[in-house]
Amino acid sequence: MTRVLVVDDEPQILRALRINLRVRQYEVDTATTAAQALTVAAAHPPDLVILDLGLPDMDGVEVIAGLRGWTDAPIIVLSGRADSSDKVEALDAGADDYVTKPFGVEELLARMRAATRRVGAADDPPRVRLGDLTVDLAAKRVTRHGDGDGDGDGDIRLTPTEWHLLEVLLRNPGKLLSQKQLLNDVWGPGYDNATGNLRLYMAQLRRKLEPDPARPRWLITEPGMGYRYQPPDEAA
Repeated sequence: MTRVLVVDDEPQILRALRINLRVRQYEVDTATTAAQALTVAAAHPPDLVILDLGLPDMDGVEVIAGLRGWTDAPIIVLSGRADSSDKVEALDAGADDYVTKPFGVEELLARMRAATRRVGAADDPPRVRLGDLTVDLAAKRVTRHGDGDGDGDGDIRLTPTEWHLLEVLLRNPGKLLSQKQLLNDVWGPGYDNATGNLRLYMAQLRRKLEPDPARPRWLITEPGMGYRYQPPDEAA
């Protein structure tokens, strides 16, 4: 049974989430303060954390930092703060996703499933199917499969930077990755402000991989926050 730690100082939200999650066979621990959250997490290590940022004793970002010191459990921020800077700060601290209040329970559950699948898929073979494309990360090869008569078949060439960016995204299915994280992972330290590079290479990847680059199915932009690889079984 998946153990979830819900951290929020609003009793009605704690109660609603406790009921909804337990009905769906999650084991639920709760906390109303940052200190309590860290204590409960240490005593009963969670498989996933749902965390409000506006806690009475310290900012939720500090809780993220404290948890990330010893666990890789997915952290989904659930907060009334809609400002993009708060979202980016939480993501850069180590959060996996961000849901803004008020929220729909079904959306939150979908984000939870995506986050737990990402952890479970960490050791899966590095081969991903995107529509009529197969992406083989080990071989660094993208192959398009046509209708069986040879038409449309063939390899799609990606540059080394495109490969690196695609690999980071595909190895984190469903996870919202901030611009800063992607820039550091792909280009390295000192490129925090090179957002133009990131937009350019994302556009190039979409032109090569998406059926309709103007309406991407898999390489999704989250305005003001970053980018997400949406696996085909979760794509709209």
